[in-house]
Amino acid sequence: MPGWRSKAGPTVDAPVPPDYISTVPTAVSLDHEVERQLWTAEDFLEWLAPGIHADLIDGEKSMHSPVNFRHANLLNFLDPLMRAYLERTRLGQLYREVVAVRLSSRNAFLPDLAFFTNEQVSRLLPTYAPFAPTLVVEALSPNTADRDVGPKFAAYEEHGVQEYWILDPQTLAHRFYRREGELLVEFAHGEELIRSHTVAGFWVKRTWLNPDALPEVAACHDEILRSKS
Repeated sequence: MPGWRSKAGPTVDAPVPPDYISTVPTAVSLDHEVERQLWTAEDFLEWLAPGIHADLIDGEKSMHSPVNFRHANLLNFLDPLMRAYLERTRLGQLYREVVAVRLSSRNAFLPDLAFFTNEQVSRLLPTYAPFAPTLVVEALSPNTADRDVGPKFAAYEEHGVQEYWILDPQTLAHRFYRREGELLVEFAHGEELIRSHTVAGFWVKRTWLNPDALPEVAACHDEILRSKS
C-alpha cells in the first residue's frame, strides 16, 4: 500500500549522509508493525519535476490520474476563455496545472486552474506559489474526485482561497463556492449565469460547460465583453 511500509527489514550500519536525511519523509508509526510516511511540502516541492502531476495532501503524495477527453475538453474551453479575458482586463494571471501551490507544511497542490491577482503575482516565487490563489478551478476525475471535494476543499477553505469552482465533466453537476468569513459557501446553485466574485466582470453560462456541446471561445469572450459595455 503506497505510503505505508513494514518496520521489519535489514539493518544498515553505514551512516546516512545529512543531505539524504533532509529529504526522507517523516515516519509515523501506526502500530508496532507498520509505519506511515509523511512528506513535508518542502520535500515534495523538491521532488516535483516538470511533467509530474501530483498533490501533497496531508503529508501523502497523490499522483494525478490521466484525464479523459471530457475533462480535457472542458478545461481546454475554460482556460483560454478566462485567459483571454484576463489579458484584456489585466486583472492578474491564470496558470494551468503547472504551478505548485504551497498551502501548509503538509499540503501542496497543482490546481487545474489557478488565478492570482496582480498583487499576488508580484509575490510568487520562481518555482511555486507560497500562498493560496484567489480563485481555483478543479475538474473532477473519477479516481480523484473525492480528494477535490474532501481534503483539498478543506485545505483551500482553511488557507484563504476566495472562490472555488468544482466542475464535473461527467454529470455536469458543477458547483461554485465563494468565501463568506471562514467558509466557502455555494452560490449560483441551479442558475444559468455564473458570475465570478473575484474576477471582476467575468461570467460563464452553465450551458457553456458541457463537454459535448462546447461553444466557440471567441464568441463567448465577445459576449462577455459586450455585457460590460
